[in-house]
Amino acid sequence: MRTYLDFEKPVAELEGKIAELRALASDDDTVSLDGEVKQLEERAAKNLRDIYTKLTPWEKTQVARHPERPHFSDYIDQLFTEFTPMAGDRKFAEDFAIVGGLARFGDQPCMVIGQEKGNDTESRLKHNFGMARPEGYRKAVRLMELADKFGIPVVTIVDTAGAYPGIGAEERGQSEAIARSTDCCLGLGVPHVALIIGEGGSGGAVAIATANTVLMLEHAIYSVASPEASASILWRDSSRAQDAATAMKVTAQHLKGLGVIDEIIAEPVGGAHRGARDTVAAAGEALTKAFQALAGLGPDELRKVRREKYLEIGRSLPE
Repeated sequence: MRTYLDFEKPVAELEGKIAELRALASDDDTVSLDGEVKQLEERAAKNLRDIYTKLTPWEKTQVARHPERPHFSDYIDQLFTEFTPMAGDRKFAEDFAIVGGLARFGDQPCMVIGQEKGNDTESRLKHNFGMARPEGYRKAVRLMELADKFGIPVVTIVDTAGAYPGIGAEERGQSEAIARSTDCCLGLGVPHVALIIGEGGSGGAVAIATANTVLMLEHAIYSVASPEASASILWRDSSRAQDAATAMKVTAQHLKGLGVIDEIIAEPVGGAHRGARDTVAAAGEALTKAFQALAGLGPDELRKVRREKYLEIGRSLPE
C-alpha cells in the first residue's frame, strides 16, 4: 500500500478508484474497463503534476520525510560497488545512524559516508532514525581523515532530522563532535561532494555536508533546525511549524538562490518515492559531473575553494 500525504488526498481517491476497477476487471474477464481506467489515470497524473508544481515549504518538508523515499542504503546499492563498511570511532562505540566505508563510484575509489534512517520498525530503531550520537560523527571524522591520507575523494549522503539530543549524547560531547566533523570537512585536501537526499537538519547535517559541492534533491529540505523546533523557539508553539518552514527558506530552490547549495537534482513527478531508481540515477549523474568539475585541483586549492564558498554564503542575497 502506498503512503499518501495529506495534500495528496485527491490523487489518493483517484488511484483508489483505479485499483478497484482493475480488481473488478480481473474478477470478471467479460468486463472491459480500460477506457474508464485510462481516464482516471490521466486525471490522477494531472492532479499530481498540479500539486507538485506548487508545493509550499511545509509540504516539501512532508515529502522530504516520506517513509518510502529512497534512503542511504538505496544509493549504496545502486550507485556504488565493492562497498566495505567500516565501524567504530575507536573511542567509545559504533553508531549505526551514520554508515560509512570504502567503495567504488564507477572506476573511482571513494569514501562514502551517510545517515541511514531505516525502512521498517526494526531498522529504524537500529539506526536511531538517522540521528547520530557523538561516536557517529567521530567515526565520520576517522573515515574522512583516512580518505585524506590516501587521496581518496569523499561522498557524503545527508538524511537526518538532526543529531541525537539525548542526555548520553550530550555527556559524551555531541556539540564538540559535530564541530570537529565540520572542521574536518573544511580541511580535507581531497574532493568532497555532499548530497542531501531528504532532511538536512541542523548541525547533524552540516557536520558531514560542508563540502566543495553540495547537491540537493528537488523536494529535500536543509535548515538550521527542524520547523517544529524552530517554531517552539520562535513562538513557543510547535504547531506553527508550517510558518517556520516558510520563514526559514528550507527548500532547495531558496537555498540555491542563497548560495547554500550548488545544484538541484530534479525528482520524478510525485517525489522521489514514486520513482526511486530514476531519482538515484539522476543523483549519480550529478555526482559524476561534480567530481569532474573538481578534477585536477590540488589539496591547497580544494581547501581554498571550499573556504571561499562558505565565506561567500549570504553576502549577495537574491532580490
